[in-house]
Amino acid sequence: METLEQLYTTIKESLNNSDFVKLTLSKPVRKGDGLPNVYVRMVRIKEVEMFQFTYHYTTNDQVKNYTYEETCKELETLLSESFRTATLFMLGGDLLVFVSKKKKITYRSTAASFKNKLPETHDKPKEKRAEMGAYLQYLGITDAEDKVIPKMADKYRQINKYLEIIEGLLKSAHLPKHINIVDMGSGKGYLTFALYDYLVHTKKYSVSVTGIELRQNLVDYCNDISDKCGFDGLNFVAQKIQEFDNSKIDILIALHACDTATDDAIYKGLVANAELIICAPCCHKQVRQQVKGISQESPLLKYGIFKERQFEMITDTIRALVLEKHHYQTMVFEFISNEHTRKNVMLVGTKSTKKSDISKIDSKIKGLKEAYNIEEHYLETLVG
Repeated sequence: METLEQLYTTIKESLNNSDFVKLTLSKPVRKGDGLPNVYVRMVRIKEVEMFQFTYHYTTNDQVKNYTYEETCKELETLLSESFRTATLFMLGGDLLVFVSKKKKITYRSTAASFKNKLPETHDKPKEKRAEMGAYLQYLGITDAEDKVIPKMADKYRQINKYLEIIEGLLKSAHLPKHINIVDMGSGKGYLTFALYDYLVHTKKYSVSVTGIELRQNLVDYCNDISDKCGFDGLNFVAQKIQEFDNSKIDILIALHACDTATDDAIYKGLVANAELIICAPCCHKQVRQQVKGISQESPLLKYGIFKERQFEMITDTIRALVLEKHHYQTMVFEFISNEHTRKNVMLVGTKSTKKSDISKIDSKIKGLKEAYNIEEHYLETLVG
């Protein structure tokens, strides 16, 4: 790759002239990486100026702070591997950097986009997406004074992380004006209530949310809270996932639906041609029970705990491949920290217009099944 020396020199000069505003990286090389852009600004940490990189992933933001030397190395990596355009904003004028497919670098100067610099505060207060609504009190997360009950702090953090992920996913989905959401295996409804409240009252979306839950006592409990809160577009139904027959689903959610219930939920989303399918798989018994007693060649499967984790990954990988086969762009990422639960993987499928190489995907699935002596995957059976 050609040198980026002009960019580095200009950044240094802008610091000396005190007119550095920010730097952005855009036009990703591979859109499927889930990192559309990176923003860089100056922050002051313990009286030391640092470059703060905010990596805007589709599902969340990650922030890292670098010195000038570290920044140059990181920019070299990002512009050689991940992005084709960088824009350096300064009070005296902007500098645009273009990287061709053959790694040729060109520069262009334009008029200044900003008249003022950004504040050099280190950490902006973390945005709380879950407003202190009455539903939080009814669910036992906050007290009468709208303060989070200490033992429910983890749950409140989980709610906000969930809403952050949903917010990012909605940006990449093509949804109708009125969005029909079905939450399969809604349980006590913590995340279902939070999602409805956030989308309707904070983001001003027109939505209908249906929670599907097998246990009648929880359905009655949640419908009572929904009535008390005046959530007209939120209702809960006591029903098996397999029996749900409403084909009008724009967003299908299944968080910790046990065993093959995750597959049943994904199947319902596929049948409905949902724009978004969001799952946090729970149990993975179907594949593990199928291979029980069968000798496996892989040394990874010699030890019980590794065997369990390996078959969890295989189960979810096949789920992701089945989604890809049905024209979904898939992502698998960590939902919440391991310290709260090890069942922390989220699998997301976003409807895509891109054609899938079905024979190639079938070959991948077949290879996995043969390698681990798996006869069938339940989701394959449903769609097949």
